[in-house]
Amino acid sequence: MSNYHLAQLNIARLLAPIDSPRLADFVANLDRINALAEESPGFIWRLKTDEGNATALRPLEDENLIVNMSVWKDVSALNQYVYRSAHLEVMRRRKEWFDRLADAHMVLWWISKGHTPSVEEAMDRLTLLREKGPTPDAFTFRKAFDAPDVIGRADAAGLLVECPG
Repeated sequence: MSNYHLAQLNIARLLAPIDSPRLADFVANLDRINALAEESPGFIWRLKTDEGNATALRPLEDENLIVNMSVWKDVSALNQYVYRSAHLEVMRRRKEWFDRLADAHMVLWWISKGHTPSVEEAMDRLTLLREKGPTPDAFTFRKAFDAPDVIGRADAAGLLVECPG
């Protein structure tokens, strides 16, 4: 049992204002998809306002960028939600609502159980990923790392990256 949870940040640049007809289907799916996340095995926490989502938050300098942050038990739990649930059908439509970003837009990292990550912390991790590529401190689904307290850590491909002792 690990003493860590997985944090994730995903940023997206809106193609239109959040209340525009172009984003109506995206907005219409928010409550359903957020509820699905919260009901998913391994879900711990997500960034949200009193309205129940994070779309009203604009913590970054670009007013068209929205953020999604959450905490999960582990990579497997988040992967199950993202790629093997109804979330996938909405994610497949992202080109209708969001601009393609040139740099990495999603990052994963390990946090101590009980810690709630800040947007600033998350952006620092995204910057680290953009500058150095996947490392144990900032990684992706494609190149994931086990929690720091896992002995004999292996990457997502099962290659041993750290030996015990």
